[in-house]
This record gives sequence, C-alpha cells and structure tokens, in this order.
Amino acid sequence: MASSGPQTRIGRPGLGQPRRYQRGTDEFTRVLSFSDALFAIAMTLLVVGIEVPDLTAGGSVSELADVLNDDIGSFVSFLISFAVIGRYWVAHHSFCSRLAAIDGGLIGINLIYLMFIAFLPFPTGLLGNYFENPLSVVVYSVAVAAVSGMEVVLFSHAQRRALFERQPPEDVYRWGVRLSLSPVIFFVLSIPLAFVSTTLAVLSWFLAVPYQLYEARNKPTHSDEYL
Repeated sequence: MASSGPQTRIGRPGLGQPRRYQRGTDEFTRVLSFSDALFAIAMTLLVVGIEVPDLTAGGSVSELADVLNDDIGSFVSFLISFAVIGRYWVAHHSFCSRLAAIDGGLIGINLIYLMFIAFLPFPTGLLGNYFENPLSVVVYSVAVAAVSGMEVVLFSHAQRRALFERQPPEDVYRWGVRLSLSPVIFFVLSIPLAFVSTTLAVLSWFLAVPYQLYEARNKPTHSDEYL
C-alpha cells in the first residue's frame, strides 16, 4: 500500500532499512488512533467480567445483596484494572506527545505493548472470579509487569533512535527507566506473597504509588522539559 505522507529513511538507502514517519503524517496518526482505540476497548471489556446476577426470586433484596457480596472480588479487580489501564494510557499518551517521529521498530514494539494491554481483561476476570486463588494473582501480576516492561522497551527504542522532539539527557533517561520499572518490581515481589495471602499480595501493589511519588519528588530538575 502506498504511503500517504512524507517519509524519510534512517541511515543509508537500501533494502531492509527502517522507515521513519514524521509527526503529522497519516502513518503517525494511524498508530496513535489505533493505540487509543485498543486502550478504550480493553477498558470497556473489563466490565464484561462482571455478570448481572441471576436471581431465583427477582424481588428478593436479601438474595440480590448476597449475590453482589459474592461478586465483591469482581468489583475490586475491575476498579484496580481500570486504574491500571488508565495509568498506562496516560503514560502512553505522554510518551507519544514527546515524539517527533516513529519508525518501523517502534510500531512493532508498540504492537507488542498493546497485545499485553488487550490481554489484561482476562487476568482481571480471573482475579475477580478466583480472588483467593494465588495463581490468579500470579497471572495478573505477570501480565501487568509485562506491560510496564514494554514501556521501558518503547522508551529505550525511542531514545536510541532519536525519535523524541527533544532528546532526553542521560540522567533524565535513567530516571524515566527507573520510574517505569518500579511497577515491575512491586508486582513481581507480590508473587511469592500471594501464596501466603492473596489479599496482602494485592495490597502490596499499592506500594508502587508512594514509591513513584517519592521518585517524582527526586526527579532531575529539568526532566519536565523532556518527559
């Protein structure tokens, strides 16, 4: 299919050379639109895991209350996952807003990143239905850790290929990588804890919030100009 926008090549011309698409081209816009659409679909699918109760007596308040109480795990997992995916969308939006261009490598990495985003409704449903099962916590933790790991891969590729409008200096780059890796550490550390208590494992995920606030207070003074 022919390109509908200006293209430049990185390096010497030749077969197999990656293409670079500047901001404002149709190719750049399509990647952003596709990414936003997938985030929206993934967040919408989260609620599908919460089933409408099927009551034997439709007018029974106590029966409905009991069924809703039994589904509390589904509500908790929905809220957590909505916040998690929402946080990743904000981070992805911020990342893309700093890009001057994208290349074929970044498109491929972004597609893998979105694959893990699209997968998140499944471990969310698993966690909601089997909250007391440590394996459901393990699957969820690995899935979320994979998304955060892919954030670092996206950031590193853009830094290495000079795709940012303003290329972050080394100290800002290292701080950004450390910040993106922090959820990986907390979710991975929760895996052994899940076999002791799934509730404690889930609560341990929230420790990433004060840590990131700490990192935000100690960020390089000029980081806001680049990230």
